[in-house]
Amino acid sequence: MEKLLNALRAKGYKMTPQRRAVAAALIKCGKFATAQQLLLQVKQTTPDVSLDTIYRNLSLFVKLGLVTEIHLPGREGNIFEVTTNQHHHHLVCINCGKTECLDYCPISSHDLEKARERDFQIISHALEFYGYCRTCRTAG
Repeated sequence: MEKLLNALRAKGYKMTPQRRAVAAALIKCGKFATAQQLLLQVKQTTPDVSLDTIYRNLSLFVKLGLVTEIHLPGREGNIFEVTTNQHHHHLVCINCGKTECLDYCPISSHDLEKARERDFQIISHALEFYGYCRTCRTAG
């Protein structure tokens, strides 16, 4: 949590009680928390926080690169994880929403060079692979 808070301070953002509570909830909920799960966690210590406050803070955290938002097609809402130092991507089941980290990057330096040739400066990238997990494949 301190890493998140220090990064916010370093970028000139105030440490509001709500921001601190959302950061703590992200750590406590672990990987792949929904905004609704974060709200339930935050309400344990800060009962007057709204879902809108959760989303505003998540949006800021994502914009600053402190949190990764993973899109879940066909589901209500997305999931969030605290950005780690280890660059990775995700496998997402479009049936049950199960998400796993892919511990390598399939984007080659050659692919990135193509963007530079077009005078485009890439500062980051995210990639999710959508399909069906083993459980959903065998159940259907």
